[in-house]
Amino acid sequence: MYERPVVVPVPPVSHVELNDMWHIPALGFGVWQIENDKVGGAVRTAIEAGYRLIDTAQGYDNEAGVGKAITESGVPRGELFLTTKLRTKSMGYDEALAGIQESLEALQVDYLDLFLIHWPTPARNNYVDTWRAFVEAQKEGLVRSIGVSNFLPEHIDRLIEATGIIPAVNQLELHPYYQQRDVREYHQRMGIQIESYSPLGHGEVLDDPVMREIADKHSVSPAQVILRWHLQEGLVVIPKSATPERIRANLDVFGFELSEADMERIAGLDDPEGGRTSSDPATFNDLY
Repeated sequence: MYERPVVVPVPPVSHVELNDMWHIPALGFGVWQIENDKVGGAVRTAIEAGYRLIDTAQGYDNEAGVGKAITESGVPRGELFLTTKLRTKSMGYDEALAGIQESLEALQVDYLDLFLIHWPTPARNNYVDTWRAFVEAQKEGLVRSIGVSNFLPEHIDRLIEATGIIPAVNQLELHPYYQQRDVREYHQRMGIQIESYSPLGHGEVLDDPVMREIADKHSVSPAQVILRWHLQEGLVVIPKSATPERIRANLDVFGFELSEADMERIAGLDDPEGGRTSSDPATFNDLY
């Protein structure tokens, strides 16, 4: 029998209003690269710590484990914000509708809070038809909010031109070494919420001297500084960890505030040309 650990309460997570009037927690828990047979323990720890946004994807191959952990958590479905993403081999109108059903069944839920197109795969030229399926699924109540991941402004413009529906969220790689300031103005103007994945820069930023100095000043960890930076930048952020102590620590970022000088120093770490660690959305066309 699974026993719940003693949990130290942390301040509640604030919420951000999306352009479709639904609200998303500003800080959530990501499960990328956590295997299906191990993800349940991580998700249970996260929910017990106070996370209510859980982010997965079909391509992570762990939706079933996430769904089982959510079911067993005892937390009412309405208190959780569940996000998943459509894998690239399921893109296209009919394929996307089938993909939504696949995720609903794997996650053991009746609706998704947020469903994203994981990559535009522009060479395949089917993300517009996929988006039309997302719009239909939203009308049918299968999905509350619909959005995209790794989409460039030109990809989003095509979606809007074809359907008139603006994505609620674009999930992008974003961290102090890759701040994406060139596209953030577009998203703000369009009312699209950016959600940061790989928010710690795959760990490289943690050892930066500037980050360590700021962390020492506030008596917190470099990871907590980085997550606090995301929140103060108006970003939704989804750190991932399989370590219980880090899962809890990543949520405990509401008891301090970075100063304007701190924020300026972090802004100076941006490396637009070399900071990216993920694939380029303009050229990524893999099927998975």
